[in-house]
Amino acid sequence: MDIMSGNISSMLFKQVVTGGTGDITLDSSLLNVFLQLDGKKNLGTIAQKTGLNMGEMRDAISKLLHLKIVESAAENVLMVDDEFFNFLNTQLSLAIGPLAEVIIEDEIANMDHDFSKFPAFRAAELVELLAMAIKREEKKSVFKLSMVNKLKEKGY
Repeated sequence: MDIMSGNISSMLFKQVVTGGTGDITLDSSLLNVFLQLDGKKNLGTIAQKTGLNMGEMRDAISKLLHLKIVESAAENVLMVDDEFFNFLNTQLSLAIGPLAEVIIEDEIANMDHDFSKFPAFRAAELVELLAMAIKREEKKSVFKLSMVNKLKEKGY
């Protein structure tokens, strides 16, 4: 896993329980990061909790990966499905017109994701960002309401 470039704030890692890896010594900062890695909190959240900047977080994760005591938890993350994206595109098209699909694609790219692997835990954030593109308040309200209902229905 290459974490040396790009935005790592949305990445998820979890502790690895292994037998007989020998003695491992961690400084307090590295131990603090290790203890926060539960496969649910992303690195951005952990950086805030530990007071580290993302460069320091990148170094910490690299060290923990090298020690083989953490691993990516991305496979455990629920991804947004095509039906949600189709609904999102339809609802945004009703609010702003035919540019909706392009705006959705751009916003997903800005979030350092793509359609094929967009994590469900960021779906509400995506909806909020897209709502900012809607100028008319009544259309924005309708869009948000319909998307909140869809988010609840999907369990995102």
